[in-house]
Amino acid sequence: MKQISHWINGAVVTGTSGRSGAVFNPATGVQSATVDFASVDEIDSAVAAATAAFPAWRATNLSRRAEIMFNIRNLVQSNRNEIASMLSAEHGKVITDALGEIARGLENI
Repeated sequence: MKQISHWINGAVVTGTSGRSGAVFNPATGVQSATVDFASVDEIDSAVAAATAAFPAWRATNLSRRAEIMFNIRNLVQSNRNEIASMLSAEHGKVITDALGEIARGLENI
């Protein structure tokens, strides 16, 4: 069974709260994963990492920020079928609806 952890400060972090939850595919009702629930320390660590990263982002010039956002857009575009499959499994959407949602999202990146 797939285990979903956290992404904190550029690294995968396994939850240490001792609690987790089942993730179900709403279209099938089948459990597809287990997700670690975050501890207070993990939440604090994520907030601290985001807070520490913000000054560098704020100091990044507009041209570089735009380049980063376009790179993100290109990654989403080139991986749209895989992302659509994930959306389908997580939200019960049919693939065509998920692809439409991704297309609308790309308009905002």
